[in-house]
Amino acid sequence: MTVTTRAVSTSVLAAVVAAAAYLGTDWLALVAAVLVLLLAAGWAPLLRLPAPGGTGVVVALSGVGGVAVAWATRGEPVLRYLPLVVAMGLVLAFVAEMLRRGGRPRLVESVSGTVSGVVVAVACAGWVAAGRTEAGAALVVTSAVGLAVASAVSALPVARGWAGSLVGVALGGAAAAGAATAVPAIDVVSGAVAGVVTGLVVAVLGLLFERQPALSSRWAVLAAVTTPVAVSGILVFVVGRLVVG
Repeated sequence: MTVTTRAVSTSVLAAVVAAAAYLGTDWLALVAAVLVLLLAAGWAPLLRLPAPGGTGVVVALSGVGGVAVAWATRGEPVLRYLPLVVAMGLVLAFVAEMLRRGGRPRLVESVSGTVSGVVVAVACAGWVAAGRTEAGAALVVTSAVGLAVASAVSALPVARGWAGSLVGVALGGAAAAGAATAVPAIDVVSGAVAGVVTGLVVAVLGLLFERQPALSSRWAVLAAVTTPVAVSGILVFVVGRLVVG
């Protein structure tokens, strides 16, 4: 899959997140869980880890657990149990390595890769938590719009390299600010900040994956397409806390 197709696919996923936020928290949690499963399916192939089965199971359980905890938690703080989910994910990563056979080659690489997958998957819970902030669905929608536009811009041939990535960040921020004018719960400045943050995620990960040879695998592509949306979840929640209030 080409860089352009991957960027467009990420943009589509961001649009799905925005639509789910509009429909309600339950739909947003469902979409976040699907993002986790897509990420888990391709994380090991993306990093070329030696035990894809164990890695996929650990990443999926941790991510879905984080989304479920964020969805089920009532009151503040919304993510108060998320550290426990991450801790259990770390334990599962080591258990998965203990269950490996054949001498456990590339042990350190396998553990570190699985743990990083756990962190990225659990970040999906941030979308659900952001939907429960004061700005609620408005924050999620504006952020997802910025993410979608930044991803779409990165699909253009002229948007390659750092200069093109910065253009995508700027346009993502502008799109999110424009979306903020259409919703009453978030101001233009806060929307622009959310759009810039998600645009930066797209830019950095796009440059990171641009030279990753494993992307010739369709499973690796799934993870590469999903990762910007997943990571943005927790960052959008932070923006909601620090900027929106």
